[in-house]
Amino acid sequence: MLRWTITFLVIALIAAVLGFGGIAGAAAGIAKIIFFIFIVLLVISLISGALRGNVPK
Repeated sequence: MLRWTITFLVIALIAAVLGFGGIAGAAAGIAKIIFFIFIVLLVISLISGALRGNVPK
């Protein structure tokens, strides 16, 4: 999921350099949403692992 975020971020940067503001804004928005979903899933995974007794190394 983090790979998708980086991909959309690169697309946004390239589109911004080339002057495509609408595409750059949309790609940056998608990257931001995917990044926050990644963070939420990471926190849920860490909490559920800690409740089961599996401490991350």
